Amino acid sequence: MKLRTSLVLGLLAIAAFSAGCGGAGGGSKSGKAEFVIGEYGSLTGSDATFGQSTKMGVELAMQELTANKGGKVGDLDVRAVVEDDQGKPEEAATVVQKLINQDQVAAVIGEVASSRSLAAAPICQGAGVPMVSPSSTNPKVTEVGDYIFRMCFIDPFQGTVMAKFAATNLNLKKVAILKDVKSDYSVGLAQYFTEAFKAAGGSIVAEAAYSAGDQDFSGQLTKIKAANPEAIFVPGYYTEVGLIARTAKQLGINAPLLGGDGWESDQLIQIGGDALNGAYYSNHFAVDNPEPRLQDFLKKFKAKFQKDPDAIAGLAYDAANVIFDCAQKLHDTDPTTFAGLSSAKAGTPERKAACAKLRDLISQTKDYAGVTGVITLDAKRNASKPAVVLEIKGGKKVYNTTINP
Repeated sequence: MKLRTSLVLGLLAIAAFSAGCGGAGGGSKSGKAEFVIGEYGSLTGSDATFGQSTKMGVELAMQELTANKGGKVGDLDVRAVVEDDQGKPEEAATVVQKLINQDQVAAVIGEVASSRSLAAAPICQGAGVPMVSPSSTNPKVTEVGDYIFRMCFIDPFQGTVMAKFAATNLNLKKVAILKDVKSDYSVGLAQYFTEAFKAAGGSIVAEAAYSAGDQDFSGQLTKIKAANPEAIFVPGYYTEVGLIARTAKQLGINAPLLGGDGWESDQLIQIGGDALNGAYYSNHFAVDNPEPRLQDFLKKFKAKFQKDPDAIAGLAYDAANVIFDCAQKLHDTDPTTFAGLSSAKAGTPERKAACAKLRDLISQTKDYAGVTGVITLDAKRNASKPAVVLEIKGGKKVYNTTINP
């Protein structure tokens, strides 16, 4: 999903690494051979639900691995190490260095925010450790290198989806933009929406900006109200979107809000309340979709965590299972190379070869039946998947339509 800062931190961090997958040190911290995966996310901070949902999705995948295969891939026990990046790109770089150098992980899951994925991706690329982002949608994430993957669609598609929906499904001609200028996710998504909406015959009648963490949006929305738009596209995070919706209602703005997957959180409606009714946003799944795999996941998730998952949890669950599936394929087809994934072989040529083979198998993912849709990775390691548009009605997120690539 999201990108707020440059690659500089991550690029500088590569210098901290010696050659070889899994860090320069050899030997397992636990003293036994394991397949260790790392996961990093914002367990605390302003958008903490992103990291918390990711963690829960990975935990459910681990629980099922334990139930179905004794917690093993091949003949190796699987262990997950989770780190909190506090919602900060610089912390993402730090914790991923720790995961690789100290915990000697052979694969990494994360992040949701593209800014944090971009801070960590160069570290994984430099160390030769596959990294699978569940839900970073900015195109630049996988451009870092051939060890970097994602389970979600990308922003050029997401922006086009919402532009097409606005023009075709809602028959809108005039839309305003309110974007977060500190977030390249927001800026980029606004750009893609604008280009596609204009191509469909629409016009952008006003543009305004805010910065993440702002609390007062009355000035921007007063300017937008004067342009009399038929809708306002707000490609930001749920934290600000809820406040924007409340302020718009207070100002008497009746135009619906439109957005992207940065809205996806169980806190969105808690923050925005009934001011969000009539809003629409693009997402990775809808909980009221009757698809059996998804409904089975929803049932298992609710049994474990006593709550419904958001799409971010589903994407993390898919990311973990794709890694497990590919590691199992490596074991089944080349057990000698598979043994190199063991934490006890960190820093060795065997580990480097095993990580490279795991990377190759992840890149070949095709028609994987995930809970967020059928996943096929393209040549740029991006998932080609449909998007759903959710409508907020009566304080609930309701499926509206599906738009295919």
